[in-house]
This record gives sequence, C-alpha cells and structure tokens, in this order.
Amino acid sequence: MQRSACAAAILWLAASPALAVPSVVADLVPTGALVQDVMGDLGDVRVLLPGGASAHHYQMRPSDAQALQSADLVFWMGPSLTPWLARATGNIDDEAQVRLLELPGLTLRGYAGAEDHDDHEAESHDDHGHDDQGHEENAHGDHGHDHGHDSHDEAAEDHADHSHAGTDPHAWLDPDNAAVWLTAIAAALSREDPENAATYQANADAAAARIAALDATLGARLAPHAGQRFVVFHDAYGYFTDHFGLQPAVPVSLGDASTPSAARIGQVRSQIIKSGAVCAFPEYAHDPVLIDTVIEGSNVRLGEELSPEGGTLEHGIGQYDRLLTNMAQTLIACFEAE
Repeated sequence: MQRSACAAAILWLAASPALAVPSVVADLVPTGALVQDVMGDLGDVRVLLPGGASAHHYQMRPSDAQALQSADLVFWMGPSLTPWLARATGNIDDEAQVRLLELPGLTLRGYAGAEDHDDHEAESHDDHGHDDQGHEENAHGDHGHDHGHDSHDEAAEDHADHSHAGTDPHAWLDPDNAAVWLTAIAAALSREDPENAATYQANADAAAARIAALDATLGARLAPHAGQRFVVFHDAYGYFTDHFGLQPAVPVSLGDASTPSAARIGQVRSQIIKSGAVCAFPEYAHDPVLIDTVIEGSNVRLGEELSPEGGTLEHGIGQYDRLLTNMAQTLIACFEAE
C-alpha cells in the first residue's frame, strides 16, 4: 500500500504543470522589448500595438481586449501616449498595472520650450494646442483631443498640426530611463512570481549593463555629429537628441498623427534654411512625400527611414538595443554621406 501511494504521488507530481509565469501585456514595442529582456526565456510578452499603428488612436481588436483582461500584469507608458488604453484598463487593479512614465527617477522633458519650437506663436492660427492629458472619448468610442477652437481658419484645416505642451511621452529614446524601468519591471514580475525573482533580477541587471555599454558606444559614434541639424517627420526625437548631445531635430509635424498645414510646411522650409540642416529622414508608416516636399530645391540629403517606436524590428531579447542602434546608424549614415 505504501509503495502504491508513493508511486501515485510521483505520477501526480510529474503530471502537474509547472508554476506558470505571469501573463504579461505591454502597450508598445519599446515597452514590450524591455519586459521581454527581464522575462528572458521564462515567457513571452504580448504587445498590443502593432508596428506602424497610431499610439494615440489605435482600436483594439477583440483578441487584444481578451489578452488585456486576462493579464496578470500590464506595462504601459501611460494615458498621455495611449489614451485608448486608459479606459481599457479601468477595471484592472492598480497593483496589476505599471505606468512607466509615472515612475520616480526618470529623465523627462517637455515639448514646450524646445529650441525647434521658435515658431509656435506664429502657428497658433493653424495648429491646435493640447496638453499631454487632453484626450477624451467621443460618443463613438474614438479618442479625440480636447481642443480650444479660436479661429474660423481651423474649421477649414481638417488635419491641422497639433502642437504639444506638457511631458513628451517618447521617453524610451533616453537609455537612462530604460535602467529605471528595468528595475521596476523586475520588481513587479518578482511580486507576481516570487519563485523566479532571482532570474528576473539577474536578467534586468544583465540588460541594464548591456544597454549602458551600448549607450557609451553610440555616444562616441554620434559625438562627431553634435553640431549637425536634421529634419524628421514628427516631434518625437527630443529624448534621443538631448541624451546624445545632438542638435534638436526640425519636425515637419508637431503631432504624432497629424497632417501639417500649408503654413507649417512653409515654416519648416524656413527653419531648414535657417538651421543649415544637412539631412532629412522619413518615418516608418508615415507618408514620405511630406519630407520630399519640405526639402525640395534644397541641398538637404534624404536619409533612410527612422522608426522611433521600433515598428520594423523582430520581437525578442535585445530588441530595445536594436531600436537605439538602428536610429543612431541611420543618422550617422546620412551625416557621413558625401
């Protein structure tokens, strides 16, 4: 009897599933990349936003909603970048959410006061200002912007530029912030899955060391180009230029998903001449014709496509490193072209 009981116990233990690692959802590629670095081979992160989709206006699929509601942990930048996710996480416990932009110890920057925004006052009749929390849902469930319309000209400009104020949410483009987030990600995963806490912390430490080494390498490679100006599709690169000591980029569009007005196009042309910009870069999933338009007739070189959200990269460990590396290499290749 005792031998039979022992054999049954052994069979039960062998048939029992191993303790499951947390089910994890992330909002964007950069978020998911850092979470995957910490999880390592223990599990896979579900990233909601596909490459090229609008972070501000994404419409979740039923499978996204199901994954979100069944997740043990949700890592996201916060409502300033993905306002549609604010409602979707409304019935998820705060303990199960990590809003990365709200963590202490980050290097954050504002849109207002950036050097390239000298012409904002002149744009006030063509562009709509909004702060980083000014997103509301309309009656159809879409996410619009809380605008103040003070000019009849705005009604004629359906896709006018959106000039930002408040915190710039593209904070992953500063690798110093990645170190803060890796620590927080490891802590959250360890609370949910204490059995694997040592692995999460070791993975986070390894990723932080790897990213710090990459940071130094990219900084050395970019240093000779500190004085060169360049043109980009939209105002998303301030963390990268600030961190690596580059000149601020000249954005064609001041918003993440807006079409620049004719007035804005003219202002960018003037900025290109005034700044002496040497390169212009189209952006993944955005119309390259706008970049062609603003540099037409100038000596500005057309560079390869940039992807600040890493939409072209294959998911996996080290994806965040590849995002930063691709951006630096794309800039350098154009700066050094003859």
